[in-house]
Amino acid sequence: MSDDAPVFDDAGLQVWSDEEKFEVDRDRLIAYAQATNDPIEAHLSGELAPPVFAIVPVFDSLLTPALEVVPLELIARGVHGEQDFRFHRPIRPGDTLISRAKMTGYEGLPNGTRAAVFIECRTESGELVNEQYVTMFFRGFDAGKIEGELTPGHKFDPSLRESAPLATLVQHVDADQTFRYSPASGDPMPIHLDEEVAKDAGLPGIIAHGLCTMAFTSWAVLTQVGGSDVHRLKRFAVRFSKMVIPGDDLETRIWRKGSENGVTTYAFETARGDDFVITDGLAEIAD
Repeated sequence: MSDDAPVFDDAGLQVWSDEEKFEVDRDRLIAYAQATNDPIEAHLSGELAPPVFAIVPVFDSLLTPALEVVPLELIARGVHGEQDFRFHRPIRPGDTLISRAKMTGYEGLPNGTRAAVFIECRTESGELVNEQYVTMFFRGFDAGKIEGELTPGHKFDPSLRESAPLATLVQHVDADQTFRYSPASGDPMPIHLDEEVAKDAGLPGIIAHGLCTMAFTSWAVLTQVGGSDVHRLKRFAVRFSKMVIPGDDLETRIWRKGSENGVTTYAFETARGDDFVITDGLAEIAD
């Protein structure tokens, strides 16, 4: 690494961001369920939030810790690599949520640097609603070391493919999916909305939001092995592997891994033909 190469600021690790406040509105929950083609009635009625909606109240907290550690010139190279939710209870309309985040560590790799962000979401009274582990990947820059704590693992065991999945579900990504998901989620990134901007960025065209694809997989898992009951979902984690294009057909395949202490663990993958768009999927569901 040359003397003038960007340097990660380790003093910013484990430093909490300022708290962000979010008021949960029933109409916003309904819009999110509709924008992700979620068929679960409790989500479509706004009675309960779909699980991946949990990213919406903390969205403004997500990037702030990175700015404390990652050199500014590398921020534009960052992509969302993995997402791991730990649910303590579902989000409900009328909740006032308080979130904060911190970057906990990073690891330099030959093709880039992965960095870990931990997010905590509570009610105003202090009740813990969910915790989130986010892996960000900064392309093309090796920080040259491992520092701090990385996100917990959720690797898929390839030996599971030797047996048939317990369940599968095919889902279609609509042509207008990104235009519905963007306002519902609060993510206005133009690569999801503007064909020209997306192509200028080297993409084949508009691509779906990774978290929208994750939301598809969440209701696939809940409807197939979770009784369509978000109360039972305790952990939900994925790795974003390849981009999804509006018009794609996706197939989520689910395997049962085992049960312990009243919780069953499932592994899953989501494919588009021969390409895997979601890998290392893990769900923990209360029996």
